[in-house]
Amino acid sequence: MPSEGVQMDYCKWMEKNPKWLKLVLCLWILDITWAIWRIVKAVKNGSIIQLILAILWIVAAGTVGWILDVICIIINDYPFWFR
Repeated sequence: MPSEGVQMDYCKWMEKNPKWLKLVLCLWILDITWAIWRIVKAVKNGSIIQLILAILWIVAAGTVGWILDVICIIINDYPFWFR
């Protein structure tokens, strides 16, 4: 398991990317990067419910999840997830 520093570096990297890169990472297959980000955030927050939802998101990302991410990033520069 990566150290907490590596996990936080990944989260910070995903969050500080320019909007165009965030949108590219939302596209159908690449949305797995945001799914990993959700899992890391859930573990960091210590929330079992968020962790379960993050794991379920991997399935949803292939259908409609990536569309929700694209819309949310266009609107508020943050993917569809808890703040």
